[in-house]
Amino acid sequence: MITLLSKEKINRINELSNKAKQSTLTNEEKEEQQQLRKEYLATFRSSMRDHLHNVKVVDPEGNDVTPDKLKESKKNRLH
Repeated sequence: MITLLSKEKINRINELSNKAKQSTLTNEEKEEQQQLRKEYLATFRSSMRDHLHNVKVVDPEGNDVTPDKLKESKKNRLH
């Protein structure tokens, strides 16, 4: 399941980043920026994990050579 950050939140991250480059952020803005960054990273990591769970590595002879760690992670995800 892919979760995406809302367009509004991404726009807000960019607004705060641009403001920080041009001037200083208030303490409230800094806290908001940190929270949005954490949420963005959590969403990114979740999306990447879901993507990797759909990967199967095959050698030139057609043998499944998917790393055991990934296979185990896939099994745990299903349970």
